[in-house]
Amino acid sequence: MIIALIVMQFFSLNISAKLPINPAEEIQTTQEIKSLLKRSCYDCHSSEVKEPWYYNVAPISWVVQSHVKNGREVVNFSQWNSYEKRKQLKVIERLPKAIIIRMPMPSYLWLHSEAKLSGSEKKLLKEWADILKDKIK
Repeated sequence: MIIALIVMQFFSLNISAKLPINPAEEIQTTQEIKSLLKRSCYDCHSSEVKEPWYYNVAPISWVVQSHVKNGREVVNFSQWNSYEKRKQLKVIERLPKAIIIRMPMPSYLWLHSEAKLSGSEKKLLKEWADILKDKIK
């Protein structure tokens, strides 16, 4: 069993927690919204993923890095302004439903309870998404 765990460490997805950031590409919004996004979304949807001790420890790292990879494919708020308007609109239209149904992911909340969004925070993000949607159109 121990040998298997040691061997697993040689197999990695190599999804970097930190990517180069161009401040001009990052989403621009109020400090309140930015704070909510950073607290509850950025660990999978940005170029600024916090790197906990288990980020590079297989097999846990495989799951965590896979979530980061998939999350960034959906939206990377650090690259928001580099997206075409069509992609921005698609993300913003899906945001309210994602917040209600699955975000942040329950498995993420097991170790990051501070990321849980309250009802009023979810409402605030939905209202922000509606305003942003109108601006994008």
